[in-house]
Amino acid sequence: MSTSLSLIGKQIIIYGGLPVFIAGTVGGLLNTLVFLSLRTFRQSSCAFYLTIMSILSIIQLCLALLARVITAISSVDATETSLFYCKSRLYLINTCNVISMTCFCLATIDQYCATCSNLHWQQFCNIKLARRIIIIFIIIWILHGIPYLVFYDHVSLPNTNKFICIVTNQIFDQYRGFFMVLGLIGFLPITIAALFGSMAFRNIKEMPYRTVPLVRRELDKQLTVMVLVQVVVGIFGLLPYTTVFAVATNKNLTSDPVIQAKLQFATTVTVIIYYTYFASPFYVYICVSERFRKQLFYVLFNIHLNRWRRRRIIINHVAPET
Repeated sequence: MSTSLSLIGKQIIIYGGLPVFIAGTVGGLLNTLVFLSLRTFRQSSCAFYLTIMSILSIIQLCLALLARVITAISSVDATETSLFYCKSRLYLINTCNVISMTCFCLATIDQYCATCSNLHWQQFCNIKLARRIIIIFIIIWILHGIPYLVFYDHVSLPNTNKFICIVTNQIFDQYRGFFMVLGLIGFLPITIAALFGSMAFRNIKEMPYRTVPLVRRELDKQLTVMVLVQVVVGIFGLLPYTTVFAVATNKNLTSDPVIQAKLQFATTVTVIIYYTYFASPFYVYICVSERFRKQLFYVLFNIHLNRWRRRRIIINHVAPET
């Protein structure tokens, strides 16, 4: 039974993970392009957080999901052959993950403050402050991830010449499982995003009765809807894996080989669902925001395609085609 579940799980990783990786990478690049090309977004603190999220999502999909797909296809795990790769990959994955979740929470909090009727809270929504906050959190999480470089190591399997990449410190293993996975990248961001997202939604419903400039009102509505739907997608994407991981921490269950195989299979399935969270933002924005769709077409065709055509014309004038 465990062998058949393992084979099915490998196929799920290959045929489920590869489309998620391709779609997520393309979507992340388009998100980044739109956010960086339009001045409206470049001056918005919420859009700044979403831009950082898009960049980190691409890195996360490459380091984590693509590596899983390659391992499933080739049946060769590079973490077992290279100690440097073993340490650095896990360090980068977890550091990028927690920074991304921080941006997810900050974007939700930012939209709550931006849509608040109290001017004091609105003052926290500025791009300069957002940049400082992100720099501080990046430094904190980079330093926080150092134990991954220290406590992950190669351990040889009994009666074989193979090595596995695992945590060699029991205290850090418990900290990683309960505080990192279940807390920082699990239930905590879901709770914060859901709380501030619901309050931002309430503020948006009251906004038509306030005296707010039209341009800002439309931008706040657009970003709030984008963030709120991303919160819902995040809950459905993050919660299954976090729940399965929480169940897997029960040592009484994992001592049974059959239950362990089922939990491993459930982990494989929920991992794909987990990475749809990183792959979905662009498609969420396209579906829920007509304004974002127009901005995407404007950026692609009016800005970059025209710029490419002008360059072609200039090149042809300098060196005529023969």
